[in-house]
Amino acid sequence: SGKASSAAGLTASVVRDQETGEYCVEAGALMLADNGICCIDEFDKMDDTDQVAIHEAMEQQTISIAKAGIQATLNARTAILAAANPHYGRYDTSKTLRANVQISAPIMSRFDLFFIVLDECNEEMDLNIAKHIVSV
Repeated sequence: SGKASSAAGLTASVVRDQETGEYCVEAGALMLADNGICCIDEFDKMDDTDQVAIHEAMEQQTISIAKAGIQATLNARTAILAAANPHYGRYDTSKTLRANVQISAPIMSRFDLFFIVLDECNEEMDLNIAKHIVSV
């Protein structure tokens, strides 16, 4: 979930090993998804600084880390599938995609495809769907 994601949780962090006391790299979601797909829900709720942390992974397919005397460039050859909700809860078709989800232009430029799923307001259809779900 984007709301609970941090830069270190998505990329990598340096932690002290409890047994040896030495520092080691702990893989984040993008490293763990190497050669696969990393799915991030609520991308729009992610802090801007955390969104910026995935720039390198999306552009270079690597993650660079330089902490606690450890310098490394790690593979993050992953596709990112991100889901975002409109800023005010409903997509405004008179505005651009960027204005609706409020994600920065540099981050949006890293994605290849965008799919917009609209929920058309139709009280009768919504009632029929709700009745069907409750009856199952």
